[in-house]
Amino acid sequence: MRLRRAEKPPRLKADRYQRWVVVRQVGQFVALAVLAVVLVGVATAIASRRAGEREAITDRSTEALIKAQSFVEPVITEGLLTAEPAAVELVAEVVETSVLTSDLIRVKIWTADGLIVYSDEPRLEGEQFDLGVDERKAISDGLLQAEISDLAEPENIYELDQGRLLEVYLPVRTPSGQRLLFEAYFRYDSVLDTAERNLLVFGSISVGALIALQIVQVPIAWSLANRLRQRQREREGLLRQALEASDIERRRIASDLHDGVVQDLAGVAYSLAGAARTGGRDPATAALLGDAATEVRTSITALRSLLVQIYPPNLSEEGLVPVLTDLIARAQVAGLRASLDSSRFSAAVPEPVAGLAYRATQEALRNVVSHSRAGTADVWLATEDHHLVLEVSDDGIGFDPAARPVSDPHFGLRGLAALAKDAGGSLAVQSAPGEGTTLTLRLPLR
Repeated sequence: MRLRRAEKPPRLKADRYQRWVVVRQVGQFVALAVLAVVLVGVATAIASRRAGEREAITDRSTEALIKAQSFVEPVITEGLLTAEPAAVELVAEVVETSVLTSDLIRVKIWTADGLIVYSDEPRLEGEQFDLGVDERKAISDGLLQAEISDLAEPENIYELDQGRLLEVYLPVRTPSGQRLLFEAYFRYDSVLDTAERNLLVFGSISVGALIALQIVQVPIAWSLANRLRQRQREREGLLRQALEASDIERRRIASDLHDGVVQDLAGVAYSLAGAARTGGRDPATAALLGDAATEVRTSITALRSLLVQIYPPNLSEEGLVPVLTDLIARAQVAGLRASLDSSRFSAAVPEPVAGLAYRATQEALRNVVSHSRAGTADVWLATEDHHLVLEVSDDGIGFDPAARPVSDPHFGLRGLAALAKDAGGSLAVQSAPGEGTTLTLRLPLR
């Protein structure tokens, strides 16, 4: 005998789906957090590199200032201006022993008219070149400047093979107070190395702090998502209880009417009919009693029709399409040309969702029959994108939704709209004077 695999209980399926929803939401949060970390990390890296580069240039400028004022300026004599060998040799000894390093590769000392009075490259000594605006301003105003060297300038002919260079220049003085220009050339690779070290330090701290923050936030996000799903389950439970309470109350009212008022009126109708038949000598009294019996029977028929309307169907057994077909049939009995299109309805519908759809259709058709003066009403039922979609439209006189009074006949739809919102869906009514009315209900199936 072939064994059938046991079907999982609906509650277990719902719990698994809810856990999957929480995992998906937390996963989306984590993905966005990772994206934020990447974007902030890239921005931080760029900013840190630029800041580190500026800081490294400042360090090189400070180094040039210290060496110029501490080592070179004290040994400058007036003889340097006239290229006296002893004066040049004194400066050269200090530059070679205390100034030049593996990063600081060139030193030049200029006069204000562009004459190089000293350089560690002897071929430049005695050469004269035009000073740039910044160089002249540094001498005249006593400013410290730093910029990338333009190796295409004639005075840089002997630095062409050194690659990219940073030049720092500042004024120094002779014993008589005459200003000269001290110019130091640094390898720019050393600037970049310093910038990368700063990037590694500050970037690691920033990105590490962001990652730690996101790690701390993941359990919080998980907890919040679980709480949100718990609140959603509570809302769904309240919705089911509201629908069940409404159905129970409707059944109780229908039962009380059927066993009480309807039976009493049936007894009155029989009594009146009997009195009319035995009225005997007074034809007018007999006719009056007969008319009263007829009116009572008419009222009984109306009450029984009302009982059918208010007594909720068993949707779990009958199904949504058959009960909507019954509503369509009642509307047709009232003289309305009504139709139901369920060709795109295929998925199984949870009973609370089906109950809302049934009540929305019932309320809409009741309003059409009672208030719209419509000749035709169309009901369209479908399932799409994991949602149930219900649409009821008529060709009646319509109305202005913004101008409805509080006591308007569509007040019942407001309660259904609130229930639809609680269920995670929506109920919308579109209408205009002379253009009919369309009710659209959209509810999630899960």
